[in-house]
Amino acid sequence: MNIKNCRSCGKIFNYVSGPFTCPACREKTEQKFQEVKGYIQDHRGASIQEVAEACDVDANQIRQWLREDRLEVTEDSPIQLTCEGCGAFIRSGRYCEKCKSGAASGFQDVLNANRKTQQKVESEPKDKSGPKMRYL
Repeated sequence: MNIKNCRSCGKIFNYVSGPFTCPACREKTEQKFQEVKGYIQDHRGASIQEVAEACDVDANQIRQWLREDRLEVTEDSPIQLTCEGCGAFIRSGRYCEKCKSGAASGFQDVLNANRKTQQKVESEPKDKSGPKMRYL
């Protein structure tokens, strides 16, 4: 059992996965998200500060939802998110498509190199002259 204190309310809860918040606070956050989502659909082009004030949500929480790809800004929005890799403007998330594909290909290269190394080690003949067990 993994016991944690909720970052929002401080109550003790059984942590399973995800953010360090209790189920009750997680449910409240999800309700706020749905409220923000509805407000944005009704008031297109609203700024983060405007949405935060109207829905009684912290502006940083809205930015977090944008970074998590749960919300997306429109192309003509005054809100500007930048890619953490190259600084290009993006609509949601943390990285632009170019940086995502570059990271994915980099990971694939590492995996392929690791596979080749494993195959090489497995194909080498076993050294029979190494340390052996003996009886005393």
